[in-house]
Amino acid sequence: MSALKSLPHILPLRLSPLTALAAAAAAILLAACSKAPEKSEDIRPVRVLLLESNNADINAEFSGEVRARVESRLGFRVGGKIVKRQVDVGTVVKQGQVLMQLDPQDLQLSQAQALAVLRGAETNRDLARSDMRRYQELRDKNFVSQAVLDGKVSGFKAAQSTVDSARAGYRGQSNQAAYARLLSDTDGVVTSVDAEVGQVVAPGTPVVRVAKSGQKEVVIGIPEDKVETLRRVSDVRVRLWADPRQAVAGKIREISPVADPSTRTYTVKVTIPDSLTEARLGMTAVVQFASQTATPQIRVPLTALFYEKAATSVWIVENGVVRLQPVSVVGTAGNDVLLGGAIKAGQSVVTAGVNLLKPGQKVTILGADLPLKGAQALAAPAGALK
Repeated sequence: MSALKSLPHILPLRLSPLTALAAAAAAILLAACSKAPEKSEDIRPVRVLLLESNNADINAEFSGEVRARVESRLGFRVGGKIVKRQVDVGTVVKQGQVLMQLDPQDLQLSQAQALAVLRGAETNRDLARSDMRRYQELRDKNFVSQAVLDGKVSGFKAAQSTVDSARAGYRGQSNQAAYARLLSDTDGVVTSVDAEVGQVVAPGTPVVRVAKSGQKEVVIGIPEDKVETLRRVSDVRVRLWADPRQAVAGKIREISPVADPSTRTYTVKVTIPDSLTEARLGMTAVVQFASQTATPQIRVPLTALFYEKAATSVWIVENGVVRLQPVSVVGTAGNDVLLGGAIKAGQSVVTAGVNLLKPGQKVTILGADLPLKGAQALAAPAGALK
């Protein structure tokens, strides 16, 4: 009963359709009067560089090894068994010094055999000479005919030829016996020993390497794309890794016409002066090539390049916005690249943040890297990174 009495108080709270429509219209008017939040403009901070055109330095450094200009691989002229080795790696040798020795027994026997053949030929020649002289006396007395004397003369000449042949054979066998000792043909230092006592070697097999004393050089390898450029460089400097503060002038002596099959680089030999007494064989050295381009070039850091769809471009800043400018890389200079194409000095190029830009985007300049002028002057915003 009490619930029925309270019903007349609840019913008046219901809104009529006209009242609901008025409330909705009021809500729409209020929403129309309120302002929508403004969208912030995307402005990217970048670093830029003012392009200049000048003769760019071409610097390249390659490490190599100090070697003797002349290094001989010595071997025996005859084959045999090594019975003595008288040098080690690093031994300083003089010209004519014995390095190794073969077993000379067989060679000495051959020499003795050749000597015996020579003595027998000399005996036959002496007998032929005596017969020729005796028959010559008989011919003078007309006791024998001229034909008989001519036969004795021919026999003597044949015997003399046999002697000459036997003498040459004996000298050859004497040389062979002497070849049992391997002698150094120059003053130098032993850099390698490739055979040991007890080893049987064939004629000509290298057993010892001797580096000739005197002029030294640095051997380096350069990539194939640098060969022609560095061939024209005249300013060559050499520094030892042990003393990098001292640099001496070097000279390119030889550039290999064929690339090394393992490293695919071209071997270059750079002569160093005798004044660099600290240079020892096997030391590490650095060869620096320095020159300038014949014509002015525009150079930018590698970070300024933007790659897209196999094309190389840079971002040019003009009136506070950027545009994409295609370029071509024509060379390198240290850590920078040399550019060609529709680009000129005086333009502003983005050097940091190139991958975050899009054509027509507004940018601000970070730091004080670029003193821009005129319409390109963009003040760094407050709180910009330094």
